[in-house]
Amino acid sequence: MKKKNGTSLRAALLIVLAGTLWGSMGVFVRTFSSYGFSAMQIASMRLTVSALLFTVLMLCRDRRGFRIAARDIPLFLGIGLGSVLFFTVCYFKAIGMMPLSIAAILLYTSPIWVTLMSVVFFREKLTLRRVLALLLAFGGCVLVSGLSRGGLTPTGLLVGLCAGIGYALYSILGTVALRRYEPLTVTAYSFIISSVGSWFFCRPAEILSLASARSPLPFILLVLTLSVVTAAAPYLCYTLGLKHTSASKAAILATVEPMVATLLGVVVFREQLSLSSALGIVLILSAIVLLNMRSK
Repeated sequence: MKKKNGTSLRAALLIVLAGTLWGSMGVFVRTFSSYGFSAMQIASMRLTVSALLFTVLMLCRDRRGFRIAARDIPLFLGIGLGSVLFFTVCYFKAIGMMPLSIAAILLYTSPIWVTLMSVVFFREKLTLRRVLALLLAFGGCVLVSGLSRGGLTPTGLLVGLCAGIGYALYSILGTVALRRYEPLTVTAYSFIISSVGSWFFCRPAEILSLASARSPLPFILLVLTLSVVTAAAPYLCYTLGLKHTSASKAAILATVEPMVATLLGVVVFREQLSLSSALGIVLILSAIVLLNMRSK
């Protein structure tokens, strides 16, 4: 029992650490945006460097981790392209369209999408508590989007919600993959596939042109920091934690990210939230908490 509790605690701490690191993403995205890079280009640099780091790590640790069954290729394509790449691009675009705190809150509608996907794909029951949680979340989105004029547009709302859906897919598909493979294998292939996918849309020649205008060493260090702090480290921590806890519990533990993003938005960018936006955030977080509460 002690061993099981200890494992659960370590898993929880890993997921909380992942959420904390993800919360710093907005600062990096806005820094690179000020250099002229698009959301897709920032995503591509982040994913590519992370893929290289995971490849080197797996080569050094255990090359057998590269072995996957042919029947699981669609699963890894779904994780890499349908989740990691899709979520990253949508979230980075959302950060450029609205305050950090609101972008993070829309991202963290993901536990709600996890619930809906579980009902559709795993035939879980849609209980009264889950319906109430969904209504709370919808009301929160209405308050955040409808009453925070100047901070969010309908397009921004859609992009932010798409980021939440892509993020939710990682918990669903990642849980399936972890039944067959080690966390490092799942994370490495997720980034290898997503990085390759990003090259078709990021205009690599433009990235090199913009990068050449910066001082080489500081720029390389900044890209490396972006990749390690917001991608490689948190995704590995989250995947390790997900192996020893449920997807729903992982989702609620990772909600430290919007708190970190909100704090950084206020401290670094001097952002302010209206009372209605704050109430919307409370409703969405309440929905997530209610969704993951255990019955007695």
